[in-house]
Amino acid sequence: MSDGKETAEALVPRFQFERQLNQDQAGRRTSLYGAIDGQPALLVLERAPFPASVDYLGAVAGSLRTIKNLGANDIYHWYLANSGTVEVPGGSDGGGKDDDDGSRFADLKINLIWPCTDKHVKKYSKQGVRFVTETPAIYRDHVRPYMQAQRAAGRLSWVFNIIEGAQEADDIIYRTPYGQDPEGGFLLLPDLNWDRRTVGALHLLGLVERRDLWSLRDLRARHLPWLRDMRARLVAATTRVYPAVDADQLKLYAHYQPTYYHFHLHIVHVALEAGATQATGKAVGLDSIMAQLETMQGKGGDGEAGMDAVTLCYTLGEASDLWVDVFEPLKKKKKNPPAAGTAARSPSPGR
Repeated sequence: MSDGKETAEALVPRFQFERQLNQDQAGRRTSLYGAIDGQPALLVLERAPFPASVDYLGAVAGSLRTIKNLGANDIYHWYLANSGTVEVPGGSDGGGKDDDDGSRFADLKINLIWPCTDKHVKKYSKQGVRFVTETPAIYRDHVRPYMQAQRAAGRLSWVFNIIEGAQEADDIIYRTPYGQDPEGGFLLLPDLNWDRRTVGALHLLGLVERRDLWSLRDLRARHLPWLRDMRARLVAATTRVYPAVDADQLKLYAHYQPTYYHFHLHIVHVALEAGATQATGKAVGLDSIMAQLETMQGKGGDGEAGMDAVTLCYTLGEASDLWVDVFEPLKKKKKNPPAAGTAARSPSPGR
C-alpha cells in the first residue's frame, strides 16, 4: 500500500464526533460533524451493499450478536439485529442489557417469511419490470377475477388475525372499537418494514375492518365521507403517538396493485425517500383518489361512480402472476391478432 493510502486511511479513526447533522435514506445514511486533529471535519456514513460472497451469505444468519423480535403473525416475522461489527464506547458492544437487549445499536432490520411459498419467492427474486395499462374492461374481465381467485385461496388470514385482535394487538396504535361499526371501523399499526425507531422513516399501516373493499378499485363516490373521516383520524392518531411529527409531514397512499387484496392505506413521513413502493406506477395518493371521486360526483354522477371506471397504469414484475397470466397474453394477442376467417370481397362492378 502506498504512503498516500495509509495516510488517508489513518484519518477516519482519528475523527472526534461532536454532533449528528442529518440522517436520511430511511436511516441508512448519517452525516456527522466533528474534528480531526483540531480541524473541523464532516463524516458521512452509509450502509455498504451486502457482499455477494457465498461464504458470507451462508454464515450471516448464524453470526448475529443479538436478535430482537419486533412481532410475528402467521408466517411473517420481523426483527432488529446486531451484526457485532461496532464496539460501543463504555463497555457495551450492543449486546447487553444496558442497551435494551441490543436493539439500541441494531444495525440490521430483518424480515422472515416461514414457511414461504413460490409466490413469495417470485416476489423477492430479481426480475424484469413492465409498465402496463389496465383499462376498465381489462379490470372487469381479467384482473377482478384474478383478485377473486387470490382471496378464495385464503391468503388473507394474517390480515384478519390483526383486525380481529388475535395477532399484533400490542402493536396497534389506534383502532375503532372492533365490531361496533363494521363498515367504518379501522386500525393503525406499524408497517413491518419500519424499524419503529427512525421517525424520518415512519411507515404505518391503516387496515379497514370491512371486507367488501379489495383495493382502491372498489372505492366509490359514496365512500367519500368515510374516507375523509378515516384520513383525519389516522393523521390525528399518528401525530398524537409521535408528537415530533406534524400533520403536514405525513402522506397517505394506497398501492395499486396492492400486495394483498384487502383495502389498506400507508401513512409515511414525507422525509422517507420515495423508493419503489412510493414510486409512480405503484403508489396512488389518498387525496388524489378522493379528488377523482369528487370530480366524478360533480359531473352529475351518483354515489356509485367509482374507481373501477378509471384507466390505471402501473408496474409489474415479469415473474408476477398478473403479468404471466393476464398482461403478457393480452400483449401477445394485441401484437398477433387472429387472422380473419374470410377475406372481404370487393363489390361487383355495376352494369
